[in-house]
Amino acid sequence: MKNDIETRIQLAQKTVSDAEYILVGGGAGLSAAAGIEYSGKRFIENFAPFIEKYGLTDMYSSGFYSFPTQEERWAYWAKHIFVNRYEPSSTPLYRELYEWVKDKKYFVITTNVDSQFEKAGFSTNKIFEVQGNYGYLQCSKGCHDTLYDNEKLVKSMVQKTVNCKISTELVPKCPVCGGDVDPHLRINQYFVQDKSWYQSNKAYNDFLKESEGKKIVYLEMGIGFNTPGIIRYPFEQMTYHNEKAMLIRLNREHPEGAKENRNKTIAFTENMQDVVVGIKK
Repeated sequence: MKNDIETRIQLAQKTVSDAEYILVGGGAGLSAAAGIEYSGKRFIENFAPFIEKYGLTDMYSSGFYSFPTQEERWAYWAKHIFVNRYEPSSTPLYRELYEWVKDKKYFVITTNVDSQFEKAGFSTNKIFEVQGNYGYLQCSKGCHDTLYDNEKLVKSMVQKTVNCKISTELVPKCPVCGGDVDPHLRINQYFVQDKSWYQSNKAYNDFLKESEGKKIVYLEMGIGFNTPGIIRYPFEQMTYHNEKAMLIRLNREHPEGAKENRNKTIAFTENMQDVVVGIKK
């Protein structure tokens, strides 16, 4: 296969056109390519007071920072959730991607927690957010399996943050056990998998069963090696076991794949927006 991008785009166009099913796998690199970056200028512009006070370096590592008090912790997390979940509208990259797949039988599995797929128009019953969603809170010890919408609280905390702190009365507590709460993110063994999570998991498995052995494109976008067992490795395995399948991988840093799939993989390291637009034409 020639390495020329136009050749690869043309091949991807034909592959997508011929496919009956498309399974989209979205990772952190996809949202970063869409402009929702966790470091650099965007981080500095939004978190200057926190950077000065705590020496934070980026949003990813800041999520593991041990803040001295819950008032400081939630001042940070409210801002983090706000700038990644509530402030951004749907981004052009996600909208282009939706236009690409909307007329196919599609499904989305994603480790992203920013709701960009939903904002771009993807059907909520065709999205499996495996790792959670910034829009919800849960008991930090998982004492029960209910999630709580946090939009009103987060926006209030952001507005009322003073010197990197919120007032004590704004600190959220679990309504059942009275303990601390966390953003709904898979960070430990207490991650809550509620009824909706299991419904999405079933819908994903139903899609896999329906598309098994069919003409399908596994569209892997921005998947690194933090959690390769969720999307990257399964996509490789399913491509290998289905003679009618093709894997399209968009990944600037990790385009390499299983040698067994060499003739069934179209890899792009170029700008993701340009590739998506090029293939959609």
